Amino acid sequence: MVDSLLRSRRLAVLGSPIGHSRSPVLHDAAYRTLGLHWRYEAAEVGTGELAGFVSGLGAEWRGLSLTMPLKHEILPLLDETDRVATLTGAVNTVLLSDSGGVRSLTGFNTDVAGIVRALAEAGLHSATAVTILGAGATASSAVVAAAELGAERVDLVVRTSAKAAGLVRLGRTLGLVVAVSTFGAAQNAGTDENAGMNDGEAVAESDLVISTLPGGSDPGVVFPESLRRRAVLFDVAYAPWPSVLAESWQAVDGTVLSGLAMLLHQALVQVRIFVTGDPFEALPDEENVLRAMRAALAPAHPVEG
Repeated sequence: MVDSLLRSRRLAVLGSPIGHSRSPVLHDAAYRTLGLHWRYEAAEVGTGELAGFVSGLGAEWRGLSLTMPLKHEILPLLDETDRVATLTGAVNTVLLSDSGGVRSLTGFNTDVAGIVRALAEAGLHSATAVTILGAGATASSAVVAAAELGAERVDLVVRTSAKAAGLVRLGRTLGLVVAVSTFGAAQNAGTDENAGMNDGEAVAESDLVISTLPGGSDPGVVFPESLRRRAVLFDVAYAPWPSVLAESWQAVDGTVLSGLAMLLHQALVQVRIFVTGDPFEALPDEENVLRAMRAALAPAHPVEG
């Protein structure tokens, strides 16, 4: 560990598109505060390009952060995964280790911790009913986060019901009651599969709504004003901001968290992994590290805490 801290190491966030990513400023702030001369960059890596990128990494590489569309594509390249990554089937963090000249790749999922920690910081520590929009890799993390918050029911709102099959299995494995609805499928309301939607109006009984849709998306889903006033909206997107959903919550003075809150807290756990090798081991002077990372995001829009 001492050797890895003293050496100049390279890290990167991979994805496509990646130009909007705030990860480099977050990680740079963390390593600067820790006194590490590590270089963290952004690299445009699209579908089908990940294996070639990973195979070309030299011994100076310590870790990778992954965004779409790579959170599933990385799985066959890994030697092992942590419990959360195995459960969700989605990896957003890769630790590169060398032992005796042999390289190993370990995959982690820090998105779940990012969601839970961000909500806790905003004062939400539990939720009985959670609505999740979208069916991508981040949606699986949202399902696990809902379970960690003590949810009993999760309502999934997706483009097509077939895409939710894996999420339904995951939710049931976690002991959740899971219902599936489709965007704009009001004509199917009333069936068991699509229960919860009525004439374009989304599920009315939720403590928390998590949108995992890409930034700029308009889901075309109308949430009742009473729900928007009562339930917290956690929109994992942060550019452009405010999102269509965020604007609808703000219009009634509802509580909204942007994806920057999740980005901040999942990145802190990533830094733990890259520096200590353990997502649960606190960093030296972690409070100041988190403060520096939060300050690095300030030019975008405020992150509560």
